[in-house]
Amino acid sequence: MDFDLLVGIFPQVLLDGLILGFMYALIALGYTMVYGVLEFINFAHSEIFVVGAFVGAEILLSLQSAGWLERAPWILVLLAVLLAGAVISGLLAVTIERVAYRPLRTAPRLIPLISAIGVSFFLQDAVRLVESIWRNAFNLVYPPMDVLNERYELTSTIDVSMKSLVVIVAALLMLWGLHALVNRTKIGTAIRAVAEDQAAASLMGINVNRIISLTFLIGGAMGGAAGVLFGVQYGLINPYTGFIPGLKAFTAAVLGGIGNIPGAMVGGLVLGLLEAFAASYMSLLTGGAFGAEYKDIFAFSVLILILIFRPKGLLGEVVRERA
Repeated sequence: MDFDLLVGIFPQVLLDGLILGFMYALIALGYTMVYGVLEFINFAHSEIFVVGAFVGAEILLSLQSAGWLERAPWILVLLAVLLAGAVISGLLAVTIERVAYRPLRTAPRLIPLISAIGVSFFLQDAVRLVESIWRNAFNLVYPPMDVLNERYELTSTIDVSMKSLVVIVAALLMLWGLHALVNRTKIGTAIRAVAEDQAAASLMGINVNRIISLTFLIGGAMGGAAGVLFGVQYGLINPYTGFIPGLKAFTAAVLGGIGNIPGAMVGGLVLGLLEAFAASYMSLLTGGAFGAEYKDIFAFSVLILILIFRPKGLLGEVVRERA
């Protein structure tokens, strides 16, 4: 085993893990916000994430075919695509809540969970159908923007692409914005009040249904923006792209403490780092017996261990107080 090689690749692996972790954190926030308010796991959130990715791809492909992609300022194009992905995914999440979840709100907890799984399968096939009709293909490649593919050498052993920096900066801004919204605004106070006690919040004049819809809007928007960033970072998307990232983001939410917004951020970063280190070091440490293809084992082993030994997560699950 080459110790110098292990040390030499450490900074690059750390950077890759942070990028992946921020991606998981953004997706995990959708799960944790909905659970924090309704104590319900929205398993359709991974498909909401994919819809955002496809919205971004379609806009960029349209700009490319019109010859505007290279002429327009890249930062404005990226902001517009992020906003469009966030808005469409947010509105989709609100629609799903209104149609598939709200009528089942008083039903036994298993029934809305089954409804969420059904919505997930429906959205997968709906995206596949639309893309097959529209483009006769449902594997889309994000059009490259040359400026985003530029690489900067930070040290002799680590370099970073512009798109990786964009992902990190955008994720940090969105995470900070969500934290500020929930903790420093009247809307955030209303969300926390509904999460604490819906009946009491309603008696205090808060429109509970509107706040729940707003929660889905915010969570869906975060997922849609994450989908765009995923497409920009990794390039290739299809209707089933969201399944594994969504499952790992759910793992990150559980790891940090489901219902806990800072916990979702911490869980995403921890899981991303674990996965990056497993993918890079497993082959070196085992002499090639196990390779990067086994990295997913770490994510789901973490989920099992957390559920067994600390089901409330690293920072603790946010639980409503009962009188």
